[in-house]
Amino acid sequence: MKKKIVLLGYMGSGKSRVGKALSQCIDIPYIDLDSYIEIQEKSSIKNIFSHRGEVYFRKKERQYLEQLLSQKEPIILALGGGTPCYYDTMDFIVNSGAVSFYLKASIKTLATRLGNEKKQRPLISHLENEADLQEFIGKHLFERLAFYSKASHIIDVDELTPEVISQKIDELTQINPI
Repeated sequence: MKKKIVLLGYMGSGKSRVGKALSQCIDIPYIDLDSYIEIQEKSSIKNIFSHRGEVYFRKKERQYLEQLLSQKEPIILALGGGTPCYYDTMDFIVNSGAVSFYLKASIKTLATRLGNEKKQRPLISHLENEADLQEFIGKHLFERLAFYSKASHIIDVDELTPEVISQKIDELTQINPI
């Protein structure tokens, strides 16, 4: 069954890797929302934030999310970590008919993954050590959990490969087709 699948979770949870693996597994196109925004706006997310501000970015993010989820064609869509947390976006996703998956990773797993990517992640590049990183992630997760928890399904991803997660998503979407 062809469907719209939305992947959400904190940065470092594996949304992009899982989205690509899932796309190969079930032959549905994969779109990364941040990359889509950069193409549409002809600017990097970093430049959009610094030149136009976060309010502009969040409005555009919502506009492009609605555009993608209103298309008839099936897609696998990976959101930015903060996307579900603004406006009524998570409710919009839930009511859109898409099947959403919260890729839930522990603070320790996220800190390990993100510790290697701090330079590429402006939000965390200023953090000095792993303890600071874990504290930062913990606070963010606490704030975002109410939004993430509204997903159709929650998958604990700590010990799983993107391929195994993709198989789980495929199984869950076959059991609960839209």
